[in-house]
Amino acid sequence: MGCLHRSIGGHGKQVGGFRYVLVIDNFATYFYNWQNVKKARGEYPVKDTEQFLVLREKAGFSPEQIAKITGYSLSTVCRWENNKTRPDNAVIDHIASSVVFPTDQGITITRPLTFIDLFAGIGGMRMAFESLGCRCVFTSEWNKYSRQTYLANFACDHEIAGDITHVCERDIPEHDILLAGFPCQPFSIAGVSKKNALGQSHGFDCKTQGNLFFDVARIIRYHRPKAFLLENVKNIEHHDNGRTFYIIRETIKQLGYTCEWKVIDARSWVPQHRERIFIAGFREDCGFTFDSLDIPSRDQVTELRSILHPENGSEEPEPPYTEGKEARVSAKYTLTNHLWQYLQDYAEKHRSKGNGFGFGLVGPGDTARTLSARYYKDGSEILVRQKGRNPRRLTPRECSRLMGFDEPGRAPFKIPVSDTHAYKQFGNAVVVPVVRNIAKHMLPFVIAIGKNIPCPFRGLSRGPQKPVIVNG
Repeated sequence: MGCLHRSIGGHGKQVGGFRYVLVIDNFATYFYNWQNVKKARGEYPVKDTEQFLVLREKAGFSPEQIAKITGYSLSTVCRWENNKTRPDNAVIDHIASSVVFPTDQGITITRPLTFIDLFAGIGGMRMAFESLGCRCVFTSEWNKYSRQTYLANFACDHEIAGDITHVCERDIPEHDILLAGFPCQPFSIAGVSKKNALGQSHGFDCKTQGNLFFDVARIIRYHRPKAFLLENVKNIEHHDNGRTFYIIRETIKQLGYTCEWKVIDARSWVPQHRERIFIAGFREDCGFTFDSLDIPSRDQVTELRSILHPENGSEEPEPPYTEGKEARVSAKYTLTNHLWQYLQDYAEKHRSKGNGFGFGLVGPGDTARTLSARYYKDGSEILVRQKGRNPRRLTPRECSRLMGFDEPGRAPFKIPVSDTHAYKQFGNAVVVPVVRNIAKHMLPFVIAIGKNIPCPFRGLSRGPQKPVIVNG
């Protein structure tokens, strides 16, 4: 909770006759003036002596957690609960910022919706869901450099687990939503081509990454969360002539969940052509569909200039990316003569053979190609034109903006790693505003689902479930 982002309003969503307000801003003031609210959906108004205790319980935290998060002693928290002293409004406001409110004609205070962040990377999915008031209770990410970036940007109250294949599902906390951008390399067009060239297995036959979906499935099977959201490359839908995606859908069906999916291009939110498939599932058939997802029109799409360093002194220099009074991009991002000539020759060679390889040369008014994890090698997919000079790569800060991690009004996303690792991390990440838009669409349906039910499989031993067998 210590790293929740403040929501910017009380926007609601109509589902099943109820309007669900995701977060109410400035809740502290509202809470302490809440004396005339009548019984609402089985909850009575809070008495003065119960105010802090009820808020703490409804937020889903123990006194020890509140002490750790706020920095006060446990004895002080206990005095708050016993109504011997009153906490500052800032403390109440901080706790209340995680509360989710379903409302029709009255108000019910509930605990925040919780989620787990699997294959977390640098936290794109977490950032999206936390911005709507949800709370992360478990994180798994094996790459130490990604964990470094993650921890620099999120004040976690839990340790980050490593390899999910070594994590017992019993050690994962209860949660409402499971988030997982499971590795895409075994299914991407580029990844499949590379593995074929090297004579390596891909898809589910890839021993190191291909079976990680089944670790997601075993966690869903054990915990029975209300919903899940998975993300991958769009090619997974057609990989192995559709067999891979069929197995995924059938596995989800056997778990007793609905399964809806949609390929979404991020260019409706950021100046980047980036198509990814999102798979959403719910424990109950609540009527969710991607068909009604609100996608901005292409007329509203921003141009690349919105994420580029202006280089005119209007922003502060940020070494090592920009320098000098005008905050110009460092010369190290400009391609050397040798590399620029190589890319041109290589593109011409493939063009003469009828192949599609070519670098992506863009200007401020363009939309970029997909930023990939290999961008650190030569930056060929997105090269920015420069007057009188060779083109340049994007800086890591520009990559952060291109992926939606940096947005106006928010403190800059911290990048504590080298350029090489930063390029890999942003290339593997989700586009934050895309996931936020999906989350806004999902959350009212999640709230509409009943309380978590006991899992009938908890007496069974842990381990991945057997994959669906497809004949042929």
